[in-house]
Amino acid sequence: MASRIFLPWENERGERGVSVPRIVRVLALILAVVAVVALFRREEEKAGIRATRASITTLWSATRSYRADHAGACPRELSELVAGGYVRRVPFDAWGNAFRLECTESEIRVLSDGPDGLPYGLDRVE
Repeated sequence: MASRIFLPWENERGERGVSVPRIVRVLALILAVVAVVALFRREEEKAGIRATRASITTLWSATRSYRADHAGACPRELSELVAGGYVRRVPFDAWGNAFRLECTESEIRVLSDGPDGLPYGLDRVE
């Protein structure tokens, strides 16, 4: 007895001879595409957070060097770090927003407002 190989274009039946309605196949394909797009967007967001954290680290180090050279004074704006040669240009986060710089006597905080751009929002990156 010769075995028959099923080819999708020969008929509408599956491997076991069960017919799957075309709408079910289309819906399954749409769900798969939506899942893949959601995964790519999530990875894109994670990459943005990683890039923003790298910029925060650079700004924190530059601000620390600035304070060491200026008797503990904190720069009023990030452009002072550029003018002093501590960074090449004023960086922005992955979403195009400017960073926030907060200095106290003992602490330097560099913040990003995150993807939504709301000041001190829930998705800020520190």
